[in-house]
Amino acid sequence: MATILDKSPGGAARPARAPRPGGQARNTSRRLALLLLSPTFLVLALVVGYPVLSGIRESLFAQAEGLDENGFVIEGERFVGLDNYAALFSGERGEAFWNAFSNTTFFTVTAVVLETAIGVGLALIMHQALRGRALIRASVLVPWAVPTAMSGLLWRWIFQPDGVANTLLGQEILWTADGIASKLAIVVAEVWKTSPFIGLLVLAGLQMIPKDVYEAAKVDGASAWQQFRLITLPLVRPALVVAVLFRMLDTLRMFDLPFVLVGANKDSVETLSMLAWMEAGNLRYGVATAYATILFLYIAVIAYTFVKVLGADVIGEARSRKPEQTGKEVAA
Repeated sequence: MATILDKSPGGAARPARAPRPGGQARNTSRRLALLLLSPTFLVLALVVGYPVLSGIRESLFAQAEGLDENGFVIEGERFVGLDNYAALFSGERGEAFWNAFSNTTFFTVTAVVLETAIGVGLALIMHQALRGRALIRASVLVPWAVPTAMSGLLWRWIFQPDGVANTLLGQEILWTADGIASKLAIVVAEVWKTSPFIGLLVLAGLQMIPKDVYEAAKVDGASAWQQFRLITLPLVRPALVVAVLFRMLDTLRMFDLPFVLVGANKDSVETLSMLAWMEAGNLRYGVATAYATILFLYIAVIAYTFVKVLGADVIGEARSRKPEQTGKEVAA
């Protein structure tokens, strides 16, 4: 290999570092990758970037109201800056916002916790080598296949004053009225519908665990609880974290289930999505998009927390690591 000499100002010659032969190839590969991905970036910019930026812009305007100096009705929009956001945290509108925010958070935390526990149990049951396992898996997925609007109508019939729920409980509870009972009805209906989703993703993670690991644990005298706590949970954690992330993002945007099951303008079940819809229905688009923007930021914070802090492998990054890199991490 020829040595390249670099002559310094003092006259002494020193060997210069030769360019890496693979550098140009890597740059070419990167340019080709960007070229091939450019249509995808363009589509994302049109269907995601433009609506988001347009919504943020709309939240800075308000529908003009009142009369001008000539007595005519003012039409169009006027720029108000951050007034729409400031109005969300004070006065009557602020009370509605904080109520919807607390309802959204309550439904998300309560429903996802119950769905996770039930989903993991369903996955463990479906993973067992039982007779009729295929039938069990198909029946478990039925609630997930039912459209949310149809699910809301079904549970509305169950929670009627003379419905199945009150008949079984022997009481007359107004489940679809405005109160704590309506919150419970929403949680029950949501958990019933979406627990199979978490169960399905956890089942996929269970099927990736080698059976030799459990056989070795049995030889070492590990109990069933120890196997679940020390083997099953750590190994299905990536799939479980992704499932919980998807469910939280979906529940934060909840609209159709409380709208169909309980109805609109009910303080006990009103979510941020319902509040934005109501403001848009009253032609207050600036306030509606302000609600939507706050919800968007709320969802973004939750997603960032799961991906960066909890290590949710959303895009399969862990599977694309080089074997030597994984070996170094394990050794460390």
